[in-house]
Formats: sequence, C-alpha cells, structure tokens
Amino acid sequence: MQYQILHTTKYNYSQPVALEPHIIRLRPRSDSWQTLQHFELDVSPEPVSKSLVMDLDGNAIAKVWFDPELTEHLQIEVRSQVETHCPNPFNYLLEPWASKLPIDYPASKRFQLQPYLSGHQGESIVAPIAVELAEEISHAVEGNTVAFLTKLNQHIYETCEQVVRETGDPQPPSITWKQKSGSCRDVAVLFMEVCRAMGLAARFVSGYQEGDLDNPERHLHAWAEVYLPGGGWRGYDPTHGLAVADRHIAVAASPIPKGAAPVTGGLKGKARSELTYELSIKSVEA
Repeated sequence: MQYQILHTTKYNYSQPVALEPHIIRLRPRSDSWQTLQHFELDVSPEPVSKSLVMDLDGNAIAKVWFDPELTEHLQIEVRSQVETHCPNPFNYLLEPWASKLPIDYPASKRFQLQPYLSGHQGESIVAPIAVELAEEISHAVEGNTVAFLTKLNQHIYETCEQVVRETGDPQPPSITWKQKSGSCRDVAVLFMEVCRAMGLAARFVSGYQEGDLDNPERHLHAWAEVYLPGGGWRGYDPTHGLAVADRHIAVAASPIPKGAAPVTGGLKGKARSELTYELSIKSVEA
C-alpha cells in the first residue's frame, strides 16, 4: 500500500510568547515494514536552526531552535509518502520456547528488553488489575502466546468504548480498565501493561492508520508493539482489534508514551494555548 499524508499541527497562543527548543517526532519510520519515499517538514515561525538526529529509541526526530522574538502561533506541517509492505502480520515463526506464557527471555535478551518490561511509567511492578486480566486471558487460551495476544487485543476492543482526547498523557491502565473507555493511547498503554504482566516486552507506537477512506476525519493514532522471539516487534491495535499490517504507518516507538509524543517543547510567557490540526491520509496507486 502507498499513502500520502499531509499533517498540519497549529498552536495558537492567547498572547505573544517566546518559543523554547522543540522536538518533532513526525517523520515516519523506514524499515522492513514500510519505506519512507518522501518527507518534508515546514515550521512557522521559521527556526533559526534545525538538527536531524536519531534518538535513544531509534526514532528519526527533528530538534528546532527559535529566535527570541515573540510569536502568537507555532505551526508544524509535514508531508510524507510511505509505502507499506506487510499484508500478513503473522508471517513469522515463533521460537518454540516462546510459544507458552509467561515468557522467559534469555538473560542477554532480558537485559536489552528491561525498559519494555517495567510497569506503567517505568514502575518496578505492573498494575495489579493488569496482572488479574493477564492471568484470566492466559488461562482461557491455555498459555498460548499468540492466542493470548489475539484474545487480549479483541477483548479490549470489544470491552472499552473508544473516545477522542486530543491532548494529555495516557490514563493509568487501571483507570482505563475500570472505566471501560479510553483513547487510542489509553488502550495501547493498557494492552502493554497486560503484556508485561505475562513477561512480554511491549512498547508504545505513534503513527497513522488508514481508517475509512470515505470519512475525511482523521486523528493521530497509537498502538502497541510486542517483542516476539522469532518474529521481532509485532504490532497490535486494541482500538480496532487488529494485528498491525500494511494499513498502519508507524512514526515513533518508545517504552514510555512520552518518548513517542509527536511534538514536545516549552515556551516563555504566561499564555493559554489552543491546539488545532488537519490530517489527510490518501491511498495512492503504487
């Protein structure tokens, strides 16, 4: 699949402010799952300097600096063309020792995966409610790893009402499950927490999803990826109850949601900010 993406984010301020450095995580990944064919980034007011770097999690980010002049807005526009390559999300062979839960990664792998095994926001243990849900689903599928992920994904999708929250950190997973509702980032964090309760390394992913091409309304999306020995990082989208294939476009991934936030930065001045955005995702002929 090939997609053209036009994404404009605008912050309007109630009074003039000075912009501190900002980090922009809106460049789609380019890997075995998808190829970034074209990317443009325009920022207004124009930065005095821009640095393109790879962050700690391997995401391609832009860091921009501004002059001290005051402004009443910040606008970030990205234009991307991406080709996705994976119509079958199950085209892998799981290592035999990883077919049953709980997962026990070898010591070398566990050392590398430690940030992806901690509880919500890096806590040493996962939420008790996530442990309970994990044990319930693991019992229902007799500990089968792939069946566990499929059932968990579908269970969250069928149980939790989807809501749209444009801003704010994800809710704690216990709140999402108790309320049986949440945004895409809320249910992604819940999915991650339950996976980690079974020893499955999981990370947060931000990006785009094709959705209904006849419906012009689009939002940034979030889902989870799980590290499966023999399969690598594999995506699950509990908002839609889907295993991630070629209709998702990944932008950034991190063990904590803040590490995949599309825009982070500060300002000098006491002003209220209003966020507006426009997002267009079009499927095009290859």
